[in-house]
Order: sequence, then structure tokens, then C-alpha cells
Amino acid sequence: MLEKNPRTVKIVYKNYPLRNHKYAVKAAVAALAAGRQGKFWEFHDALYRDFRKINEDMIREIALKLELNGDQFEKDSNDPAVVRKIQEDANEAVQLGITGIPAVYINGKKSRNRSLSDFQMTIDKELKKSQTN
Repeated sequence: MLEKNPRTVKIVYKNYPLRNHKYAVKAAVAALAAGRQGKFWEFHDALYRDFRKINEDMIREIALKLELNGDQFEKDSNDPAVVRKIQEDANEAVQLGITGIPAVYINGKKSRNRSLSDFQMTIDKELKKSQTN
């Protein structure tokens, strides 16, 4: 979507760690800590490649593989602001009535369709509406 719409689409990622996943919060913290070194999406993608096997060893391995500064990663992983951000995102999800992930919103409206062509159709529709207003 970003490649097809570089000037009109922006991705906003929100954290919503599932309570039934033992390492969900730790994984979210690690991804945000990696983001402080410019590697959020790389860390995120590595986590999701094998999300059922996430554990502390896997998180450390990803950090090493991405060549993160270990001291900085550790410091950022323990920063209370990182945990606060995750909690704020989770609270927003609860307020929106989100019960599962991923939840996709386009222009503030929850998208029920999951295909790229449906996303593009919705984006085009929203862009057309904004041009007529």
C-alpha cells in the first residue's frame, strides 16, 4: 500500500499485546526499543515470522542479528516510557472495541476486508471523498 500510495498513505502502528501470549509484552517492548535505533519494522517482521515461538532467547537473537547496540537496546527495553506507550496503545484498542489483531483502520474506519485489493479500493474511495470536500 505504501509503494502504491507513497504520498497519501501513512501507517500508524499501535501495540496490542495479547494477554494469552506469555512474551507479547516483552516482544512489543523489544520492538519499540529496536525502533529507537531505527529498526522497528525489521524487528517487528522478525518477530512475526515465527510468532508462536517468541521467547527471550529469540528476542536476543533478533537484536544480535539486526546488529543493535546491545547496551542501548537494554537501556531502552527498561525505559518506563516504552511500557507506558504500549499501555496507552492497548487502552486505545480497548476503547475502540478491538478484540483481536491485526485490526486495520483506513482513515479512522475499521476495515473488515483483508485483501490488498480491498485496501486499495477503500483508500481510493477515501481519497475521492476528500477531494470532493
